[in-house]
Amino acid sequence: MTSVKATVDLVTIDSSDDDNDDVREVRALGTQAGEVGGYSAPVVTPPPGFGGKSTPPHPKQSTVIEPPLTPVCRSFWKAGDYGVGVGTMIGAAPGMLEHARIHPKFLHSNATSHKWAFGAIAELMDNAVDEVRNGATFVKVDKIDIGKDKSPALLFQDDGSGMDPDGLRKCMSLGYSSKKTNSTIGQYGNGFKTSTMRLGADVIVFSRAIREGRATQSVGLLSYTFLRRTGQDDVIVPMIDFDISNHWAEPITSGSERSWLSNLKLILDWSPFASKDELLWQFEDLKSHGTKIIIYNLWLNDEGIYELSFDDDDKDIRLRDETHQQKLNQRNACLQSHISYRLRYSLRAYASVLYLRKFPNFQVILRGNPVEQYEIANSLLYIQVVTYRPQVASNTQVTMEATIGFMQEACDVGISGFNVYHKNRLIRPFWKVMHDGSSKGFGVIGVLEANFIEPAHDKQDFERSPLYIRLESRLKQMHSDYVRSHCNLYDHLRQHNINKVRKGLSGERFTGPSMQLNSPLVGRPDKITGAHQNVYSPGNHNVSSEVQVPIGHAGVSAVGGSDGVESMSYDQLCEENKKLLLRCEEHKQKEVELKEMISKVEKELEETRSKCASLSSHIESRSKQLLSVRPSGRT
Repeated sequence: MTSVKATVDLVTIDSSDDDNDDVREVRALGTQAGEVGGYSAPVVTPPPGFGGKSTPPHPKQSTVIEPPLTPVCRSFWKAGDYGVGVGTMIGAAPGMLEHARIHPKFLHSNATSHKWAFGAIAELMDNAVDEVRNGATFVKVDKIDIGKDKSPALLFQDDGSGMDPDGLRKCMSLGYSSKKTNSTIGQYGNGFKTSTMRLGADVIVFSRAIREGRATQSVGLLSYTFLRRTGQDDVIVPMIDFDISNHWAEPITSGSERSWLSNLKLILDWSPFASKDELLWQFEDLKSHGTKIIIYNLWLNDEGIYELSFDDDDKDIRLRDETHQQKLNQRNACLQSHISYRLRYSLRAYASVLYLRKFPNFQVILRGNPVEQYEIANSLLYIQVVTYRPQVASNTQVTMEATIGFMQEACDVGISGFNVYHKNRLIRPFWKVMHDGSSKGFGVIGVLEANFIEPAHDKQDFERSPLYIRLESRLKQMHSDYVRSHCNLYDHLRQHNINKVRKGLSGERFTGPSMQLNSPLVGRPDKITGAHQNVYSPGNHNVSSEVQVPIGHAGVSAVGGSDGVESMSYDQLCEENKKLLLRCEEHKQKEVELKEMISKVEKELEETRSKCASLSSHIESRSKQLLSVRPSGRT
């Protein structure tokens, strides 16, 4: 097999730093094929049947020696297991500065920051959500079939402002990010590369934009398959641009026309699209602006089947291994159906809780159906709002509110924890801050937005900073205080729902226990009179409540006064409250029985009075008849 050497306008990915004013942007280079930054890497015609389409070399093009072909393992966690060849490091060309080269293997290593495929999908959804400020109204996530074999690919599409040629090159670079507002989720300039390479070996991007009255459309290809199969030792990204201001696609040639055609040829060879017309057709549904991302050659799992499952539910995308695990480990209906478990394997469930606040004019559309947002805080009972004011700097204090309550489906399973958001984006779902292995507190859920701590690069956890450690400590205290003050409710709710599950009624809508909400024993919950307010302030570890939930009015005398209550342990308090709860229920039952007895006696009394009145009327009538008939007497 021969390789071809042609003039191409290629792009290399350089790393950059947002904090450095001398940011090195991606350079469009009109050089010999692969001659980027003064070194040479040959471009190889793709072999038939793997990643690209074979095209015969141009008769005027000379050939060079082809490097050894390196197959790409289709399993993501093994795709980076290959030896790096010894490349020739040549100094920079005259007039150019030295720069650090990035080997294609780095694309895979960088993508391993995503341990979870849904985390990578969420990154791409975040990019569309950040475009809400530019007028975006939707992001579509779908599965499409491409190529002759109709292999599945992932589609992400939004109607945001799109990217012009310069913007697409910045998107393909490492570390560059123009998102510096307090409302945007993205900030590191690395999410597109890590997320796309985590989901599949190759990605092609189509984007339309209007900047300063000029309408453009651009295509960029980031192909791990191409880089591996051609033995490249630097990341090369072919891109082409069109000016569509005059309503037709006119190529934008920053270098020469030949270099533009060479970029086009590489894209056609290594993408699912065989012609320029097929490429241009992909812009038809973008209208005047927007971005479309197609990820193909999706990764397989260790069993050789696609990591993502599209067949279990035609309205969802699922993680195949997690779905299989859920089917094997079903404990009960309550556990299987709860959102904290479904989000592990269902993208629709995960997307429904991914953002804290609803977007007024924006929709996440998954496989053609809008995702209905699930607000966790609105599903809680006996809500308590706790305020925490951490000191983030020497003279700076911020305010955070945590909403805590019992989930409606509370039962005897390990569902509890805090859902921690950052800038409206879920970072840690159902974070169990209590690690003592105790079952106390199951069913207690919290929701909060912590914008004062920084998330990790994969946005699935937070950086373990001093602020994070202090927050974790406060959440433990909030959890313990809530369970302690609501322990009587907790045991009652849990037993109530366990009985529902045992009777096969877990699918019914939760209506709550028979206990009255305004009972003096349970306090007054938020849904009736407003949330209980607790305030944490820096340096104050005690909780000061505006509304205290009483332990039980009968409990004080039962244990010897208020001093006795304070001296009791947590377990003793719980046991005492359970006894009081049972006594209260017994008295209520007796009250019901007495009311029924009174009602019965009143009914009997009313019947007796009616009979008495009827009898009196009959006697009176009879008396009158007797008086009207006088006896005959003598004259």
